[in-house]
This record gives sequence, structure tokens and C-alpha cells, in this order.
Amino acid sequence: MARQPDDKSAAKFSSEDSALIRELALLLDETSLTEIEIERDGLRVRVARNISIAAAMPAQAATIVSTQPVAASAATPAAGFANHPGMVPSPMVGTAYWAPEPGAKPFIEVGAKVAAGQTLLIIEAMKTMNQIPSPRAGTVTQILVEDGQPVEFGEPLVIIE
Repeated sequence: MARQPDDKSAAKFSSEDSALIRELALLLDETSLTEIEIERDGLRVRVARNISIAAAMPAQAATIVSTQPVAASAATPAAGFANHPGMVPSPMVGTAYWAPEPGAKPFIEVGAKVAAGQTLLIIEAMKTMNQIPSPRAGTVTQILVEDGQPVEFGEPLVIIE
């Protein structure tokens, strides 16, 4: 993404901008993230990985895409729960996992009673496993993300009633 100048004229990348973009693309390759967006000194850059819905594995190359506002894409099933009072939002961008390791018993299941502070799931962000605690006691009525699914900040994860 080029600088967004005030006069709306075509901008050129500086070597520093190009280096930043290359660095962000490499970071995508090193992590399980599908996109990274930063804004610094009037420069807004979004680097995203191409993902084919039909393919089981992510695309190998990162793609630089525009960060201009875009029309909202098709609503995800979790989007309808954004205002639900029992919704637990994702505190970060990363990959959600239901269990502490592959093949292990999930932290929670639909219908399970949870206590405040109990681990609901984990989100891997930059190769760090972050436990997501329950903000309140209650019963898990819905799990809104799949195991291994990329999640965005604020995305509904679980409904606890």
C-alpha cells in the first residue's frame, strides 16, 4: 500500500516502505496469521495471505492488498451474535484451538458448565498460545468458531448463558 498523501496524487514507495512490506510478508510466512495491518507515520500497510476456500492448505505467497475501505463481505454465522449478552469476544487476532494439543479433550463443549476464569479455548498469536478465560460462570450454549480457525479481534467465540 502506498502512502496516502493529502493531495491524493500518486505516491511512490521509499526503500524503507518496501523493506517494511517485505518484512511483514516474511512475518506472515513465519506465523499462522492470514493478514497483518499496521499504520505508522501516515503509512497504512495491510499484507494478507491468499487463501483458497477449496484448498486445504494456505497459499505459499503473501499478497499486498489495498487498505481502502471495502464493502462488507458476506456475514459470517458468528456475526449475528455480536450483540448477544453472553458473547465472549476474541481479545486478539490469531488461530483458535479447542484443546491444549491435537487429539486432546477440548476445554469446553456445548452444554458444559463453566466457572469464571476457566479456560474456554486458546488462541495462537505469533507462536504464543494464549488461554482465553471465561468472563463469567454459566453454561456454554454455542461455540462459534471451528478448531484451527483464524479469528479476528472482537470476533464472537463462544456464547455463555
